[in-house]
Amino acid sequence: MHDDRSITEHRLRRVLKERIKPAVHSRSVPLAIERWEAPGEPVPVAEGLAAAYGPCAIGDAWGPAWGTTWFKVTGTVPAGWAGRTVEAVLDLGFDRMMPGFQCEGLVHRADGGEVKALNPYNDWVRVADSAVGGERIEWYVEAASNPVLVDHSATYEGDVRTSGDQPLYRLARMDLAVFETEVWELVQDLEVLHDLMTQLDGRDARRYEILRALDCALDAVDLDDVPGTVPAARARLAAALAAPAHASAHRISAIGHAHIDSAWLWPLRETVRKVARTASNMVSLMDEHPEFVFAMSQAQQLDWIKTHRPELFERVKKKIADGQFVPVGGMWVESDTNMVGGEAMARQFLYGKKFFMDEFGIETDNVWLPDSFGYTAAMPQIVKLSGSRWFLTQKISWSQVNKFPHHTFWWEGIDGSRVFTHFPPVDTYNSDLGGAQLAHAARNYQEKGRGSRSLVPFGWGDGGGGPTREQLARAKRQRNLEGSPRVEIERPDAFFEKAHAEYPDAPVWAGELYLELHRGTYTSQAKTKQGNRRSESLLHEAELWASTAAVRIPGYVYPYEDLERIWKTVLLHQFHDILPGSSIAWVHREARETYAEVEEELTALTLAAQRALAGEGEEELVFNCAPHARRGIAAGGASRPTAATTTTGQPVTVEERRGGGHVLANGRLRVEIDGRGLIVSAYDLEAGRESVAPGAAANLLQIHPDFPNMWDAWDIDAFYRNKVTDLVDVDGLAVAETGPMSATVRAARSFGSSSVVQSVTLRAGAKTVDIVTDVDWHETEKLLKAAFPLDVKAERTASETQFGHVYRATHTNTSWEAAKFEICAHRWIHAEEPGWGVAVLNDSTYGHDVTRDVRPDGGQTTTIRLSLLRAPRYPDPETDQGAHTLRYSLAPGAALCDAVREGHALNLPERTVTGAGPVAPLVAVDGDAVVVESVKLAEDRGGDVVVRLYESGGGRARATLTAGFPLSAAVESDLLERPLEGTAVGPLTPDGTVPLTLRPFQIVTLRLHRS
Repeated sequence: MHDDRSITEHRLRRVLKERIKPAVHSRSVPLAIERWEAPGEPVPVAEGLAAAYGPCAIGDAWGPAWGTTWFKVTGTVPAGWAGRTVEAVLDLGFDRMMPGFQCEGLVHRADGGEVKALNPYNDWVRVADSAVGGERIEWYVEAASNPVLVDHSATYEGDVRTSGDQPLYRLARMDLAVFETEVWELVQDLEVLHDLMTQLDGRDARRYEILRALDCALDAVDLDDVPGTVPAARARLAAALAAPAHASAHRISAIGHAHIDSAWLWPLRETVRKVARTASNMVSLMDEHPEFVFAMSQAQQLDWIKTHRPELFERVKKKIADGQFVPVGGMWVESDTNMVGGEAMARQFLYGKKFFMDEFGIETDNVWLPDSFGYTAAMPQIVKLSGSRWFLTQKISWSQVNKFPHHTFWWEGIDGSRVFTHFPPVDTYNSDLGGAQLAHAARNYQEKGRGSRSLVPFGWGDGGGGPTREQLARAKRQRNLEGSPRVEIERPDAFFEKAHAEYPDAPVWAGELYLELHRGTYTSQAKTKQGNRRSESLLHEAELWASTAAVRIPGYVYPYEDLERIWKTVLLHQFHDILPGSSIAWVHREARETYAEVEEELTALTLAAQRALAGEGEEELVFNCAPHARRGIAAGGASRPTAATTTTGQPVTVEERRGGGHVLANGRLRVEIDGRGLIVSAYDLEAGRESVAPGAAANLLQIHPDFPNMWDAWDIDAFYRNKVTDLVDVDGLAVAETGPMSATVRAARSFGSSSVVQSVTLRAGAKTVDIVTDVDWHETEKLLKAAFPLDVKAERTASETQFGHVYRATHTNTSWEAAKFEICAHRWIHAEEPGWGVAVLNDSTYGHDVTRDVRPDGGQTTTIRLSLLRAPRYPDPETDQGAHTLRYSLAPGAALCDAVREGHALNLPERTVTGAGPVAPLVAVDGDAVVVESVKLAEDRGGDVVVRLYESGGGRARATLTAGFPLSAAVESDLLERPLEGTAVGPLTPDGTVPLTLRPFQIVTLRLHRS
């Protein structure tokens, strides 16, 4: 037989595009159009409806960047259409290739109720299934003219303050039209069979069966009368569509989904509207398709609907009760997981799951994070303690180097907790259920022979939109179709139950799910990251002192509502395109403003509680909110500090250094700063060890070119290391401060268009060298690092993560290790030889790299570098430009417990308040290994004190918790503060203390019942 495949396929593509698809909407009449341009920001619906509309016509330009145009469309159904299916086709000027990234609209009735959203694959609105001639149509379209920002080039359109005012779109079509149902069904038949056919092997008989069926169907279509000849064409396809799937066919659980970035190439305020537009379409689709199931994560987004679209929220609630609209994820937002602090990650689940329970009476079982940029090894324990059972991600498929070896597996965290995890082999969280994607899922699935099923999230996403009626038609046709995986639309929990039942002994992956891409997100937008870290610290502080005051001070009212509101604001800004620094300028400008407001409000709450605790008096009291004692002040207490020099009895001295520079010493450390202002020695006097590698200099600023292959704000590519400039020239060097309690040497430098002043300080009694780097940064596409070459032979380093730390190799023996050339750490990184180590600490930096070199003398240099600043041009062309203050420290001789203690101390500074006398801690835990992460009052307003603590060293720990108030019981709880059957907490002792026994890195939440 002659091979005519390409001819038939080309014929199908042309006939579909030029004849059959245009016949879906046959007869049409234009709608009358009027318009009104909303001034400035979007207005309430009532204001849009009441506006004074002016003339408008098809082809008119509309919509400057970030504007809102209201269109009023009116018309009458022709009498001759009675009984026919009628739709309005409302094309705002869509580019069909970019759903979610351009103009969008929401159609309102005259009474303000939502009808349906408009986007490139949803440009229709059903008028009637059986129209009545003469029926009057009056709708109002709230159209958003969001600029297209997806081409990865520098643009100032990403902020309303710098964007242009020229119209971006032209109105394309606004008609009433007859919807030809059978023609539409034929389109779905043809597309499903064509997509399936092209995925089959050229030697497969099934491919030729479909080819011949398609050829015959096209023969039956009269191109001059498509609607009239559709039944005959569909009949010729019936047998091909009825052939059942093979018994061994891969099984796909299709879950409707619309990944909506809470901010990215649009500001938060636009996401509020995107969420409403998507939800309105989903509930409308559910009305027409009772089998349709749609999963939506992010409690914040549902809360936006509740707040801004209460009528729509009631429709959503009904669909949730019916089981079609399924809240998933259990978190306030789909947050970043690399940089979010431990307590903040716990609150993501506390407030997310609490919202779902309060509003809908349901508890989510799964964690839904398809798009975050890697996943912390602390996550499995946090997931389990939230009461969740399953974990889903997709993003690891983006890794550049190594293919992840599993699709269904048990993920084991740093404490040994495991969570059943699925990584959909379809390799997208925005599937269209097309043949190519389904075939890829089946081929790619790595559990063959043990498992048989995978999950596919389908629907347009990133900018929202969700599933379409076409996608539901594909699912229906591929439910049981020869050559295709079996597709069943079902709830996520149904998939996980089936997957777990068939594969309970799935393989185990231990440790972080490191994404081998987007490593620049640990550094981009430094002020956003500083705002997050500072807000987390301030919340810790405010809750601690407010709890102490609420228990101790009559009449003091714990600020439940204020703290919850602020927490939710901070949690929102941990979304995986805000905290990572990968959003447009508008988003980060607003984030900076928001963090400033958060700091002001939390500072006021903290000072109010501290003043209440201190009472009236003139004694200077230092409040220590860190989880370890310092300067003689108990953790969580306040008192006069003891002298800082009591450890050694020696003040700080400053001497001139031979050859230039200065030498600082305090009896514990001797620090040499050379004439270039660099630390050439940091000698541990107690251990007799030098921490700086021979011939090297620490606190060395280095600058690299930083022009990744594609994702500017997201990526750091390994080739950046090929070129480096050491910033060693000094404009000025001087002793800026000297005295018995501390001494500071300050160095000034200039480079490129930027300048920097670094202050190196040694304090009395301290074993840390503190560095403040003030940078006026005006570079473009550059990366600024601070290097600490250490005289330590370390096979691995420890990096702080949530509630513990992770070890990473310093060598690059395998491609997996080599791919981790940029890593994330929270407050510290620690490098150690047996018995002696060094920590590098920071107060707001997350990006780091660690390398090792063997010197000619046989010694090994382990270099830890902090990534301080970047300057990508997309999506924010002014990323990180301006003044920054960056703080970090070097801790020679530090053990792991020292790194934990000093990291908290750097991030939780003291406050001084005058008052009557000391304040005893509300709770105290003996020993350094068990760290108190947070102290708060219970969410249920019952007055219980909630304490969250964890084992920080990676070993077994015994400790005793002492409450500074009468205690009747201590109950181990989950993250939602519900009783948990555990073994960490012993019964109260006769003296009212609580014995604790923790396994390595275990998190324990206690509810302390007050007598």
